[in-house]
Amino acid sequence: MAKLTLPVGKRDHVRGPQDAAVTLVEYGDFECPFCGEAYGDLKEIETRMGPRLRFVFRNFPITTAHPNAEGAALAAEAAGAQGKFWEMHDILYENQDALELESLLAYAQSLGLDTRQFVEDLKAGRFLSRVKEDFMSGVRSGVSGTPGFFINGIKYEGSYAIPDLLPALQHAAAAKTSS
Repeated sequence: MAKLTLPVGKRDHVRGPQDAAVTLVEYGDFECPFCGEAYGDLKEIETRMGPRLRFVFRNFPITTAHPNAEGAALAAEAAGAQGKFWEMHDILYENQDALELESLLAYAQSLGLDTRQFVEDLKAGRFLSRVKEDFMSGVRSGVSGTPGFFINGIKYEGSYAIPDLLPALQHAAAAKTSS
């Protein structure tokens, strides 16, 4: 059973309360069609679980299959530096067919980001080491494709579809609250 090698910490992008009964970590690729499918299911799961769920996103761009994935990850991190990671995360998944630089700049503008800083961050590769750290932590944790999920630190091997993932999360939450 594979385990998360890098514990969730201050460096992570987290949505939900720190004391939630269950933590779901996703290693995702913004250009991956399966991650795109999972995105909608995850939004619904977050709504249904409410404060019982803490959701963490880590970058896992598979550049050999998705040429725009790393650029999109860098754009999300650059937006995150300006306090808009989750907004950019959502835009990227909702527009997976438009992840080239021109589109990334348009998304940054639509979010009201300092576009000069955003472009500078992208050109300088300011967040490349962070994206690579996410990727390598996934590799060390046993992630070989996307989306890759961990529930309370244990690799989840099932489907990301709501009928499979939601009960697994509810079971983990119930187990944690009863212990």
